[in-house]
Amino acid sequence: MLCLLLFWEFAKIGLVCVGGGYASMPLIQAAVVDTYHWLTLAEFIDIFTISQMTPGPIGINAATFAGMKVAGLPGSIAATLGFVTPSFILCLILARLLLRYGSIGAIQGVLNGLRPAVVALICAAGLSFIALTLFDVDRFPTTIAAMKEQFDLKSAVILALAVVAVRKKVNVIHILLACGVLGVALGMIG
Repeated sequence: MLCLLLFWEFAKIGLVCVGGGYASMPLIQAAVVDTYHWLTLAEFIDIFTISQMTPGPIGINAATFAGMKVAGLPGSIAATLGFVTPSFILCLILARLLLRYGSIGAIQGVLNGLRPAVVALICAAGLSFIALTLFDVDRFPTTIAAMKEQFDLKSAVILALAVVAVRKKVNVIHILLACGVLGVALGMIG
């Protein structure tokens, strides 16, 4: 029964996930962390991180890892199939329609209207990740005192260096390796 629920939840996410894997992250988080409490936010961030480092689309990787954490191998298969099935079917249908009707202005208008929504989904996930990284909480602290008390300077340094490296077009693998080494080194310091 849990595998069917995993399939269904990830099929719903796969159905409405417009904009790729990053846009699916807040939807996956809502299901596995907020609704069903299958994972903590920290576990979800770990899965997101691992999904980022492994080959393949991040949304599918996240579904596979989340399913594995929740229900083992059958759960990973159910979550993965749930995530990709709607996309596969929709892609076949939309490819056919886009080839036939793609030049119509209304279709272009719909696509242009979806772009800001995709950016909003990615930003929402990013803000949750920043709050967890800098303050080790699900949402940003609401008072200055709480911010000062919960602020993690080591994580802020790693985050800032990683952002600079990304903006300078440093290879992502090098950034991940360097941040991992820096995390170990800063952890050993204190």
